[in-house]
Amino acid sequence: MSRPYYVKYDTPKDLVNAIYEAVRLAKQSGMVRKGTNETTKAIERGISKLVIIAEDVEPPEVVAHLPILCDERTSKYVFVPSKKDLGNALGIEVGSAAATIIDAGESQQILDQITGTVDNLKNK
Repeated sequence: MSRPYYVKYDTPKDLVNAIYEAVRLAKQSGMVRKGTNETTKAIERGISKLVIIAEDVEPPEVVAHLPILCDERTSKYVFVPSKKDLGNALGIEVGSAAATIIDAGESQQILDQITGTVDNLKNK
């Protein structure tokens, strides 16, 4: 399957695992928002530390606006291959098209590594 048109770069597998771990830790010790609507609101309010967008969303228009909005608001964003795995990391039984970390909590160190790597990926 080809990449959706809104995916601007490939996320390495080891980084994907770190993203899921950061989401799990932030859910337990910080604050996360789940779903496209909550994520969009957090970006617009400027409180989002990292936006996570699933690649397997149908229809893709559901999340296609998020990278554009993040670029406008200078929010960091990453892509993960599976909305089901993102939902699992968030502790919900259904998939999640998008999520955002508001307060990293104990995952701050992982979050810093992710954002540094994402900057390098985007600048390639």
